[in-house]
Amino acid sequence: MPDHETPLRMAVVGHTNTGKTSLLRTLTRDPGFGVVEDSPGTTRHVEGARLLVDGSVAVELYDTPGMEDGIALLDYLDHLAKPGERIDGPERIRRFLASPESSRRFEQEARVLKKLLDCDAGLYVVDVRDPVLGKHKDELAILASCGHPLVPVLNFTHSPQQRLATWREALARLGLHVIVEFDTVAPALDGETQLYDKLALVMDRHAGLLQALKHDVAQQREIRHRDATRMIAEMLIDVAALHLAAEPGQQALEDATQALRQQVRARENRCVQALLKRYNFNARDFPAHALPLEGERWGMDLFHPQALKDVGIHVGKGVAAGAMAGATLDVFTVGISLGAATLLGAAAGGLWQGADKLGKRVLGRLKGYQELSVDDAVLRLLAIRQLALAQALERRGHAAQGPIQIESPLGGDAAEPDETSIKAWRSDKLPAELLEARSQPQWSSLGTHYDAGTRRQQAIRSLAENLFRAA
Repeated sequence: MPDHETPLRMAVVGHTNTGKTSLLRTLTRDPGFGVVEDSPGTTRHVEGARLLVDGSVAVELYDTPGMEDGIALLDYLDHLAKPGERIDGPERIRRFLASPESSRRFEQEARVLKKLLDCDAGLYVVDVRDPVLGKHKDELAILASCGHPLVPVLNFTHSPQQRLATWREALARLGLHVIVEFDTVAPALDGETQLYDKLALVMDRHAGLLQALKHDVAQQREIRHRDATRMIAEMLIDVAALHLAAEPGQQALEDATQALRQQVRARENRCVQALLKRYNFNARDFPAHALPLEGERWGMDLFHPQALKDVGIHVGKGVAAGAMAGATLDVFTVGISLGAATLLGAAAGGLWQGADKLGKRVLGRLKGYQELSVDDAVLRLLAIRQLALAQALERRGHAAQGPIQIESPLGGDAAEPDETSIKAWRSDKLPAELLEARSQPQWSSLGTHYDAGTRRQQAIRSLAENLFRAA
């Protein structure tokens, strides 16, 4: 930010219940700012928030009450000038603020206008689901009288009920041509950039500051993205390196399988919680659901995973056997696309058949003990889910009230993730870092001989960088 530059002060104004508090929540990434409810007049006083660049205050934002009686106020303002007297807009507003009615009938409007007079500019928030009414035009006429730049922010633009074209036309007729589309529930990734660019058009004195703020927004997004991919990489290394031994016998084998699933579920849940915290969301935004963890791979820590393929374990065969081996396969695949479910079933079936082919020659090396680890298909699914969650969080506004939806990488279209990165995890070879982790059980923090050594850290950094570039 340019040295010694005075912070830009902006009042967030508009009609009642258009999303003014929601805008501040999203710009500050603070879901706890103010109160967001679908009821008129929630904000009854002026609240402030600050946007920082390099530790210094760049922008001061003020949430104001909704204007409720603009039609009557405009009539009142028309009578404040004496006969034959010509006064400009700001003087007329000051006379109103000095009048008794500013603390009576129009007390709420007076708070809004006083704050706008004190600020450098105003953001006029519009709910584009509403029809354009006379009250909106009167509000804009009153706000324009304050003599400061006013930039309309069109909210809820993704709603099926939006009247975007109608609002754009109406605002143009009022002389407001610098307009920003900013959906506070699901803002575009470049939404803030567009907002600050538009503000710079009407506030060239603060152009340098707004440019610095725009740069900081992009920089912070990259930092969050890198942090997220490291969290995901660490989880994948933990899961890929996890090995559980089972004593001889079917019951011991089933117990080990359940223990493996529980540990992986818990590890994914910790990753989910870390991502939510990093993006400043609450756990209640991500409703719990079963993780599809059928398709575990049988193996031994004295063999690299490639050895399984060499002895005849072919993914894509033995679906029926896989369904029989994993009795809860269908339960865990609720909500997954048919392709993903087939992949899991095929992996499970092929691996059970492969375990039979290994026979006593290989299993005997464990002196009766068997070792369970997580199948490649499960690793793919974990990566897909977490990458999709991170993408959904980056696109989510902090005013959103509904649960996060990430069905799209598994067959839906709600979160609109980057399909290129998702496709790679569905079909491409697993990254070399995960293949190496297979033969390094001490790399898993879930195991009993955990070693957070240099090689593990290097693998996490390398995998995180691959995830970052892919996404």
